[in-house]
Amino acid sequence: MTDHPPGGWLHANPHVHSVRAAACDLNAQARGKRIPRRYAHSLETEGTRFPFSIMNLDIWGEDIENSPLVFDSGDADGILKPTERGFVPMPWLDTPTALLPVWMYHHDGRPFAGDPRHALAAVLARYAKRGLTPVVATEMEFYLVDDSTRQLRVPASPRSGKRRPGAETLSMRALDAFDLFFTQLYDACEQMDIPANSAISEAGIGQFEIDLAHQPNALKAADDAWFFKLLVQGQARKHGFAASFMAKPYPDYAGNGMHVHFSVLDADGVNIFDNGTPEGSSALRHAVAGLLSAAPASTLIFAPHLNSYDRLVPGAHAPTGLSWAYENRTSAIRIPASPNAARRIEHRISGGDVNPYLLLAVILAAALRGIEDGREPPAPITGNAYAMDLPLVPATWAEAVDRFERDPWTERLLPPPLIANMVLTKRQEIRDIEELTEAERIDLYLDTV
Repeated sequence: MTDHPPGGWLHANPHVHSVRAAACDLNAQARGKRIPRRYAHSLETEGTRFPFSIMNLDIWGEDIENSPLVFDSGDADGILKPTERGFVPMPWLDTPTALLPVWMYHHDGRPFAGDPRHALAAVLARYAKRGLTPVVATEMEFYLVDDSTRQLRVPASPRSGKRRPGAETLSMRALDAFDLFFTQLYDACEQMDIPANSAISEAGIGQFEIDLAHQPNALKAADDAWFFKLLVQGQARKHGFAASFMAKPYPDYAGNGMHVHFSVLDADGVNIFDNGTPEGSSALRHAVAGLLSAAPASTLIFAPHLNSYDRLVPGAHAPTGLSWAYENRTSAIRIPASPNAARRIEHRISGGDVNPYLLLAVILAAALRGIEDGREPPAPITGNAYAMDLPLVPATWAEAVDRFERDPWTERLLPPPLIANMVLTKRQEIRDIEELTEAERIDLYLDTV
């Protein structure tokens, strides 16, 4: 999408009727404007303006009380400039439309520290300064849901009209039941340059996973994950049902995770986690140590909503104890079996309801801090991590907010203004969500996260 000069993409796509200019806020909500095509060319050169406070709204889209970005600053505007991604089609809409992703700057050209995409870019700049490049892949889990009644259920198969009575892990029948949906989803991923790889039926009723391929551009990987969530939710509604990345739609079935795989290349393109053995290098161990040390402070990023903590319970296919292991899916940090040259780390804590930019920022920052510190992790575990006495991540939303605010690790991972904004946002949400019934909470999270 970036091969055309300014104005070139729109010129090459005369069928596009309108444009959305949108940025990703702290809750990974798309905030922006609809712009008629005839006025869209100036976006590429001049950008647009939003108030800084738009990047720091709560999950309902309300201003944050006592935020310095609102009345204390006169609710001032920032400058929104196009990202390097350029225009991206929005195939789930009936009207031919393009999304222009933007990110926020001050008027003097400084990146706005409260923008999640800038937080990730700052981490990647630290890698680049050391001649290093992370190679990143994500696993995207989601449920297809019929939410037309008060009780959530799996949609009826468009092929048979029947509903699956239970989970069908790795079932071809479950995939085939929604063949048209997945065919159109993959076609849309091609149009949007999202590297969608294999799809599987997962352990929950109506649950699926699609892997996004490894790539040496973590900003694009985060873009792809964000675009993918928008696409899946939009495409599902086009088919008459919902798609949800919420961490725990059903109390009796597995939650949605968003696992992250990554390795790190040096300036010569050599994987620094590879030392020619299955165990991996000292750099791998140091990165693991950084991830484990930073995890309690980072849990609010891995689990940003009330519903997130329904997933983070022992024995529910989501790690709560902090450990690492080789080829062991009960551990928080897993080293998958692979050829030595492809040695990598899998981070398994986060739910599907995360902000992809913040998730990759804290994971990659923690790994780099571990490498810089020369930290050593505890011994890798064997066996069932759920049955072991291990250090734990915060067990509640409020505890995670407190830890995120006070732990010295947090400022080693993210800029202080973003930390302060996140704390204010989540404390407001904790207060206001108490007024909702359980059904209202599910309705809130089903589409938004």
